[in-house]
Amino acid sequence: MTQFRVRYQTLEFGTTDIHIRSLRDNQEFSDDDGTAADLGISSANWPLFGIIWPSGEVLADVMAAFDFKGKRILEVGCGIALASLILNHRRADITATDYHPGAEDFLNKNTQLNKDQLIPFVRTGWSDAISDLGLFDVIIGSDLLYESEHVELLAGFIHQHAAQECEVILIDPGRGHHAKFSKKMVSLGYSHSQTKTQVHIQGRQSFNGQILRYQR
Repeated sequence: MTQFRVRYQTLEFGTTDIHIRSLRDNQEFSDDDGTAADLGISSANWPLFGIIWPSGEVLADVMAAFDFKGKRILEVGCGIALASLILNHRRADITATDYHPGAEDFLNKNTQLNKDQLIPFVRTGWSDAISDLGLFDVIIGSDLLYESEHVELLAGFIHQHAAQECEVILIDPGRGHHAKFSKKMVSLGYSHSQTKTQVHIQGRQSFNGQILRYQR
């Protein structure tokens, strides 16, 4: 039986500590029953959901100060779900989604590590049939546009689950697809703004990317 290795660490967001169980590195792999393979997830891509990525840290930092009162929030492609964990710790109404079959287990264990209530999770893909997730006032995500084909899929998924008045916040590290994505979102009726950001990731290199915002 394949066993993957994990690490435990604590990340600080302002005065809030979030405890994280993540994969030790991007060489870990465990798909004994073939669930991930059946979903088209290769062994090389399998560990990506369970790593702490700089874009995810930036999104969590934004959410640490976000005014969520009265808002239903959805994190798309949550992976290790730092943003969801900090919003949940702040008692926000947060739901998380990811395509990877291992994401929910890590999310539940990390929620328990932080002694918080479990976060509602739905495993779904952006091209899946219409889901029963419902509509959200805020939709967030980090480092989602890593393939050109994701532009149409992500925009469609977000539009499907956006309330009539909705704010979308995405962190993009500069993979080159955000301009096309923004054009698509504008065509769907959203206003668009973006802000370059250079922040120091905890204990690591600086992050140079963009905060993309869309609203209708």
